Amino acid sequence: MDKDSTTPHPSRGVYGISVAAELSGVRPQALRMYERKGLIDPARTDGGTRRYSEDDLDRLRRVTDLVDEGVNLAGVKKILQLQDDHAQLHTRAINAEDDRDRLATENATLRQQRTPDPHH
Repeated sequence: MDKDSTTPHPSRGVYGISVAAELSGVRPQALRMYERKGLIDPARTDGGTRRYSEDDLDRLRRVTDLVDEGVNLAGVKKILQLQDDHAQLHTRAINAEDDRDRLATENATLRQQRTPDPHH
């Protein structure tokens, strides 16, 4: 079986709070507090059970690294927001570059189609 067909997408919530706590090294009470503070936003089942994703665990690692460096939770929230904004802007810049390259190629193709070949 292909690994990609069995590995969930990194943003898909698959871990319950106890597993997420074990994997991240963060107590369940701290996970709940981080959620209340808006630092993480795990998915919820229809019954309201938290489901943490690999992306959530990565974010938790960033939170714990910042807290370990002495940053308070308000500062952590601001840093995470700035990092998220930066990532979005970076993605938009890459998409804009791709669009620019595509349009330049289309423009060159259209110019070639309009310019008669002097050898014919």
